[in-house]
Amino acid sequence: MSEGTSLVMESSENGTDLSQDGIGSVEEIPEDTILSRQTSVNLVPFIGQRFVSQDAAYEFYCSFAKQCGFSIRRHRTRGKDGVGRGVTRRDFTCHRGGYPQMKPSEDGKLQRNRKSSRCGCQAYMRIVKRADFDVPEWRITGFSNIHNHELLKPNEVRLLSAYSSISPDDKSRICTFAKAGMSVRQMLRLLELEKGVKLGCLPFTEIDVRNLLQSLRHVDRDNDAVDLIAMCKKLKDENPNFKYDFRIDGHNRVEHLAWSYASSVQLYEVFGDAVVFDTTHRLDAYDMLLGVWVGVDNHGITCFFGCVLLRDETLQSFCWALKTFLGFMKGKAPQTILTDQNVWLKEAIAIEMSATKHALCIWHISVKFSDWFSVLLGSRYDDWKAEFLRLYNLELVEDFEQEWREMVDKYGLHENKHIASLYALRTLWALPFLRCYFFAGMMSTFQPESINAFVQQFLSAQPQLDHFIERVADIVDFNNEVGAKQKMQQKMNKVCLTTGSPIESHAAAVLTPYAFNKFQEEFVSAPKYASILVDEGCFHVRHHTQVDGGSKVIWVPREQLISCSCHHFEFSGILCRHVLRVLLTNNCFHIPDQYLPTRWRGVNSSSKATTPRAPAERIQLLESMVSTIITESMETEVRLDEACEQIAMVLSHIKELPRPTHNGVDSSRKQRHGSLSCCGQFEHDSSDCPIIEGDNLNGDALGFL
Repeated sequence: MSEGTSLVMESSENGTDLSQDGIGSVEEIPEDTILSRQTSVNLVPFIGQRFVSQDAAYEFYCSFAKQCGFSIRRHRTRGKDGVGRGVTRRDFTCHRGGYPQMKPSEDGKLQRNRKSSRCGCQAYMRIVKRADFDVPEWRITGFSNIHNHELLKPNEVRLLSAYSSISPDDKSRICTFAKAGMSVRQMLRLLELEKGVKLGCLPFTEIDVRNLLQSLRHVDRDNDAVDLIAMCKKLKDENPNFKYDFRIDGHNRVEHLAWSYASSVQLYEVFGDAVVFDTTHRLDAYDMLLGVWVGVDNHGITCFFGCVLLRDETLQSFCWALKTFLGFMKGKAPQTILTDQNVWLKEAIAIEMSATKHALCIWHISVKFSDWFSVLLGSRYDDWKAEFLRLYNLELVEDFEQEWREMVDKYGLHENKHIASLYALRTLWALPFLRCYFFAGMMSTFQPESINAFVQQFLSAQPQLDHFIERVADIVDFNNEVGAKQKMQQKMNKVCLTTGSPIESHAAAVLTPYAFNKFQEEFVSAPKYASILVDEGCFHVRHHTQVDGGSKVIWVPREQLISCSCHHFEFSGILCRHVLRVLLTNNCFHIPDQYLPTRWRGVNSSSKATTPRAPAERIQLLESMVSTIITESMETEVRLDEACEQIAMVLSHIKELPRPTHNGVDSSRKQRHGSLSCCGQFEHDSSDCPIIEGDNLNGDALGFL
């Protein structure tokens, strides 16, 4: 037994034993227990510790192992990348874990017994993937630091292959791979195949390769600029609407490059009101930052606006990128733009897009929480995270300010630098400060993940720069085709109305299925709220279980203006449940055009508010109004008589209006006899129907209709 640390910890999922090999006893320790520091390392792994990725966990355990006097290797996994949920569990073991195995050769003879350092060591660390609050992270669920061999001294551990330098031959191969545009992970996989070693058993790690690439930035790229410009010119010749711009540095290398396709410019004209500028990825082989402009269309599908490659992250570089993008889009700036936290990008947006509201993507912020707070808060981390997300979704600024202070006091975070930074930037990420601005639903956790998956497709293959532009074009075209199929599928699915309300029917006829689903979520919740008239045109709306609080709704029927203090319409473009409750209470059967935004309408109804509605939409609206009239008229005899009288007058007036003619012939007379009429009888049409021809429309006839 080693003289080093003797620590065993295990966390069980679903009550099952999670020991490394299912043998031996494992001491059960509560999850909130932090290991005592029995070694000289800075930090010992503990159950419940969180990491943003597998690589982060591997690097942490590798540092721990190096200080203890051993090295590690990747061992077992559960799941497979790209299949189902992907890899959900990973084991890291001591490099001396397991035993050497005799493998038969091709001729059936056993290989000679080579020397091996493996001695069945049981030291390991297990991580499991979980997704709390829609943010994936990796947690330590098993850890043992009991070794059955001697640990090496500091001057000896550096001689282990895992901590040795990369050989000249491997450096040459990595340089060749970089020229071919391979990612670092692809390089490692190919080297493992070439060397015939198991996964994770190379004498160097991913971090070593990345550090090497940083020192090999003088890869021969003399012809890159010429090839790249030639490719852009070719695309421009094929399609004059292709947009591109670039800048070459003093060494004849591409310093900056931006481009956009014709389809992207057209999409931006309609859906460029809210934009995400993702700058969180890089082209490793060329050490260039990759920036992608994306948004969402009226069907909630990610749409591509433009792309940029930058040599560095400076104020001048970001200003060039934003100015070039605006040039592609005819000077039209978005209403809002979402980015990652970058001080130079923030300054560039203030300069080049001064009228655009800048906000930080909460998804990029929340994925860092496990690194910032999991060790600090321990078992209270989950409670704190839930509390943070609750504050994030508050409606009022005053409530946020007060409850933020209470949260800081409760968890003792007064001196924490990350909390101080988040509070200083609260106007850029907290929803109480952003609800007055339109973000097209991209502030939710699902949409940024969808956008991130879209951008990841660009990084799946990193060929030479000129081919990279072609690769992006192929991905954009493919996603456009997939989006078209999704839109067609949405249209083919029958819209299910939950009520007979004309308001719901009106929204279903105008909005896309995606937008109507958002509207319907609010509409079905509206009856749960009470609407109280407090002044002329002013209503107080709150949930039926609430005594205090609620939202203030202002309604001016004559001017068709309505607003709510929750600012849900301004934020998402969809009317809130409070407004819908007021409309229902006051017998409003029609939604004003300005509250059915063009960007959420279908193709047939996406015209401006001044354009008349399509006939199909007006027919559906008329049908819903007739249905409502019948329902309301049946309650009393007085209502029924009044309805019959008024409808008879309307029908008489309509019959006096001219009919459309073709070559002087009344089109209504050209209908084929034998068609089913309004009364259900044959041999006449609606103009000759005995029920509605005269002015003696009675209750029985109305009931039949």
